[in-house]
Amino acid sequence: MELAKLSRKGQLSIPKRLLKALGVEGEAYFLVELAPEGGLLLRPAGVYPLEVYTEERLQELLAEDALTEEERARLAALAR
Repeated sequence: MELAKLSRKGQLSIPKRLLKALGVEGEAYFLVELAPEGGLLLRPAGVYPLEVYTEERLQELLAEDALTEEERARLAALAR
């Protein structure tokens, strides 16, 4: 069992040994919930950036994905 300190700002310092055991490095996010027995339950959380595309950008991406005529011919030959 490890001792953690709560700062005046409400920030909790988690001992490095525990973070290392979880494989957590640098800045990280955790899901926090109250456990039934009154404690806190912390679980590492994945936070991923979300990109929203304009219609123009979607068309650019689709154009980049399109097959060339040479690729179409090779696929047609394979399908025979």
